[in-house]
Amino acid sequence: MPGMDVRALSDRAEITDAVVRMGWYLDRRDWDGLRDLCTERVYTDYTALWGGQPREDPVDELLSTSAQGSWRRTMDGLEATQHLITNVLVDVDGDTARARANVLGVHRLANPHGSPLWTVGGTYDLGLVRTAAGWRIRAITQGLSWVEGNQQILFRAVAGSSAAA
Repeated sequence: MPGMDVRALSDRAEITDAVVRMGWYLDRRDWDGLRDLCTERVYTDYTALWGGQPREDPVDELLSTSAQGSWRRTMDGLEATQHLITNVLVDVDGDTARARANVLGVHRLANPHGSPLWTVGGTYDLGLVRTAAGWRIRAITQGLSWVEGNQQILFRAVAGSSAAA
């Protein structure tokens, strides 16, 4: 990238770091870390995977233990996850940015009714905004390439997480 200045390189590195941290924090159930990566409201579009409609919610609702469709409600019910986010492509336009990446999400929950694993291969398309605290994620759209395994473990995870709450 001939002619790229130091600020542009720094922006790209910070944005890539935010995208990778999203998967890292999610897999470690670091809800405070995830909250710090996001804007106060986050647009999420998982329609390629689940159907329905995209949503825009306060970040605290996205990370709540009780909100329908929250990351935390689902993830807390699983034994383990691993989100591998790679090949991050970054486009910066002033104080906004778009990051596109490949993602492989593996979800695990032992159960008596089939495979303990559900794996999703696809993409993330993220919108970010520059804030006083650095680059923050304000939009996430998941693209779907393939799935394999037992999707029912996510529904069992939510049911188990809800019962424990």
